[in-house]
Amino acid sequence: MSASVAAAWLLIMLPIAFNAAFAALAVKFDYPDILRRPTEEILERFRTGGSGLVLIWWAFAMTAVLFAPLAVLVSGALPRADATLLAVGTAVGVLAAAVQFLGLIRWPFLVPYLARAAAEPDATPTRKEAIDVVFQAFNRYLGVAVGEHLGFLLTGAWSILVGAAVIQDAHLPVWLGVAGIVIGGVLAVCSLEFVGPFERTGWKLAATLTPTTYIVWSLWLVATGITLLVL
Repeated sequence: MSASVAAAWLLIMLPIAFNAAFAALAVKFDYPDILRRPTEEILERFRTGGSGLVLIWWAFAMTAVLFAPLAVLVSGALPRADATLLAVGTAVGVLAAAVQFLGLIRWPFLVPYLARAAAEPDATPTRKEAIDVVFQAFNRYLGVAVGEHLGFLLTGAWSILVGAAVIQDAHLPVWLGVAGIVIGGVLAVCSLEFVGPFERTGWKLAATLTPTTYIVWSLWLVATGITLLVL
């Protein structure tokens, strides 16, 4: 199988898997709205979800891992683009995969422990306060800072670089490249939701843009994959 064909299938299947996992979390865990509720309620809902919910979170994290080979294969599928541009795009894509994985992997491994500890009959108020601090600290650091901020920023940068490479390669339609650049730019804006003056409550514009932008980004990936297969 050539790099182009492998990239095409990953471009099609990965966003489908990503969105399927996200939809499952929305149904089973009320994600991401649940994150705006108190820690005790979040952990109780997590316990209610059982091992099935843990597996969904694990699958969601694995979609981030698969983004790394996708970034490598996409660069290989655009051989006529500038080599430096492709190398930078590959590096940025792999970094995007890494930070998104780090942002998600706490859910199937750390959060189950916190949920169990919070439900222990002898859990004192002090222990519950400590659990709350740990949960919120990991949520702000790995979830918001690493997974969302760096994840959105690097994914946006990768999309811009791929868009530029598509235009240079001249094998795929130019509009796909332009779309990647535009979508990547919007993703970069979305990464600023909790930066600077928005750290406490978030930037409403970015919060509004993010869900739609990720859907459009997913459609762009699928369209790029289908086009690679057809041409």
